[in-house]
Amino acid sequence: MRVCHVITRLIIGGAQENTVLTCRGLVERGHEVLLAAGRETGPEGSLWPQAERSGADLVRLEHMRRAVNPLHDLRALRELVSLFRRTKPDIVHTHSSKAGILGRAAAARAGVPMIVHTIHGMSFNRTQGAASRATYRFLERRAGRHTHAFISVADAMTDQAVAAGIAPRARFTTIRSGMETDRFRPDAAARAAARAAWGAGDDDVVIGTIARLFDNKGYEEILAAMPAMVRGAPEARFVWVGDGARREAYRERLARIGLEGRVTFAGLMPPEEVARLLSGFDILVHASRWEGLPRAVVQALLCEVPAVSFDNDGAAEVVLDGVTGRLVRYGEVEGLARAVIELAKDAGMRARLGAEGRRRVVQDFDWRTMVERIERVYAALREARGGC
Repeated sequence: MRVCHVITRLIIGGAQENTVLTCRGLVERGHEVLLAAGRETGPEGSLWPQAERSGADLVRLEHMRRAVNPLHDLRALRELVSLFRRTKPDIVHTHSSKAGILGRAAAARAGVPMIVHTIHGMSFNRTQGAASRATYRFLERRAGRHTHAFISVADAMTDQAVAAGIAPRARFTTIRSGMETDRFRPDAAARAAARAAWGAGDDDVVIGTIARLFDNKGYEEILAAMPAMVRGAPEARFVWVGDGARREAYRERLARIGLEGRVTFAGLMPPEEVARLLSGFDILVHASRWEGLPRAVVQALLCEVPAVSFDNDGAAEVVLDGVTGRLVRYGEVEGLARAVIELAKDAGMRARLGAEGRRRVVQDFDWRTMVERIERVYAALREARGGC
C-alpha cells in the first residue's frame, strides 16, 4: 500500500519517534511510505536525520507550524490537499493535534480512501482554559467524522476520546507506542560511565527525569517536592535529560531553594543515547501534567529502573503501583516526595519493581510489534472498505 504519514514537527519527542519508527517498519515490510512534516524544529532537537534513514520519502511542509496562525494553517491545508492529490496515497495516517486536524481535512477533501489518526495525547486537556478545550474538542469531533480508524497509544486515550464524542469506540484500537527495545536493557558499563560523568558515587541514589524543559512536563511539581525528597533521602541526586525554553528559569529556581548543586542538567540527547543514561538512574520520576503514555517510563522499565509517576492519562497502564513503580495521585507533591523517598531508601524494592517492569513491557512495546499491529489495522480497514 501507499501510505502517507503526516506530523506537525519532527522534534525529539515520543510521537515523533513513534512515527519515524512506524515509517521505517512499513518500508521494511514492503509498503511505499511518504512522511510529511513541518520544517519547524526547536530547542528539543530534530528527528529529521533519523527520518532520512527510515527509507521513507520525505516532504518538508512549508506552512505547517505548531502555533495557531490562520494564514499559515490555511496554506498548510492547501499544501496537504495538493500533496495528496499528486501522490494518491491509499492511506493518510496523521499524528499530533495540528497535523491531525489539517491532515484529515485535507485527506477527505482530496478523496483519500482511508484515513487513520493516532492519538499520542489528547489535544484538549486540563492545562488549557475552557475556551481552548472547547475549541479543540469541537475540531476533533469534526475531524472524527472523516476518520475511518483511530489508534490510541493508551486505553485512557480511547476512553477520553469516546467520552468527548469524537467517534464511537468501535473505531479505536490500542497499539502501544513502540521503541527499539533491544537498545534498552540494564548495562553495568554504561551505568558506571554515566554516573562517573555526573559525579555520582556508589552510595548516591540518582533520580532522573527525561522530558523537555517546560512546565507541562511537571518540573514545577518536581521542584516543589525536591526539598522534602532531599530531607528524607540525603543521598539523592537529580539528573534532568532534555532541553527547552524553561531551562534558565529552573536553574534560577534551584538556586533560590539552595539545591542547584543537586541537579545535573544533562542536556539534549539523541534517542539512541537515552538508554545509556537510563542505566545510570536508580529511579525515574515522571510528573507530566498530560501525556498519552510516557515513553520515558517504558524505557526506564526496560532498563529495570522503577518509575514514580502521577496517575495521569496512560501512566497507570505501565506504572502499576507496588508492582513496577509507585503511582501518585495527580498533583500531590507531598505524595510524589514520599514515593521517591521510599524507593530511595530501599534498594531491594527498586530491584524488584524494575525487574518486573521490564518483564511486563519488553514485548508489548517493541517497535516491530507496533508496526505489525498497525499493518493489521490497515488491512482490516481496507477489507472493511471493500478493498479500496
